Amino acid sequence: MAEKKDGAALLTKKAKPRKSRDADCCSVNFLKCVLHIFNVVFLFAGIGVLAVGAWTVASRHRYVSLLPTPTYAAIAYLLILAGALGVPLAALGCCGLKTENRTSLLCYTYFLLISFILELGAGGLAYYYEVAVEPELRAELNNTFLGNYALDTTVTEAVDRMQAEFKCCGAVRPSDWRYSAWHEHDPRLLVPDSCCKTASSRCGVRDHPSNIHTHGCIRQFTNHIRDHLIILAAVGVGMSVIPIFGFLFSCVLYVKIKHVID
Repeated sequence: MAEKKDGAALLTKKAKPRKSRDADCCSVNFLKCVLHIFNVVFLFAGIGVLAVGAWTVASRHRYVSLLPTPTYAAIAYLLILAGALGVPLAALGCCGLKTENRTSLLCYTYFLLISFILELGAGGLAYYYEVAVEPELRAELNNTFLGNYALDTTVTEAVDRMQAEFKCCGAVRPSDWRYSAWHEHDPRLLVPDSCCKTASSRCGVRDHPSNIHTHGCIRQFTNHIRDHLIILAAVGVGMSVIPIFGFLFSCVLYVKIKHVID
């Protein structure tokens, strides 16, 4: 009889007491309130990241065909994917908080981690590419101009748009056009019409400084891409901080729900 009492006492001693929902400063109710606020912040942050990614694709991708690697496009799509997770993830979080379902909270935690990785990856890649894009363009942009203009419709439209927008001519200098595949088809045209200060049909037969822009596009184009990459890097790295807080709070709540009583 004494042995049974000792065993029961030992089990009672080892068993962890279940706490009430408001037992301490980081109670279940407190964590649920914090995570509800976090969900609202995370939702709007996701919409912002999605908007930046979509803006990049919609208005800045007109020159992607001139870039030697798909890194710039990949950064934009990573941000779009990370931002698109905002709405379903916030809904999953609210559902898990309302029902206090630990499986939902676990899935919510994992997806917050994925969102963090996507945003940090996009920001880090943008930062890396911002440094690498200038030597890459110096090595390849002129070849793209001379080898693909008039042969590839997408490249042709991008080059014409660039020369008109940046008021430039050729990747390095206007005279480079004389060595292009495009020039061989019509040697009378010295530069594309988009090089002209006042664009008109076949205005490129004269390459005098009074008629055409005389500086190359590579410097302005490089600065244009680098400036936008800085924005993408700031958005990616900056927004990646937000999921960390949700991840930590949801982990704590996941553990605490198991040890509370109603």
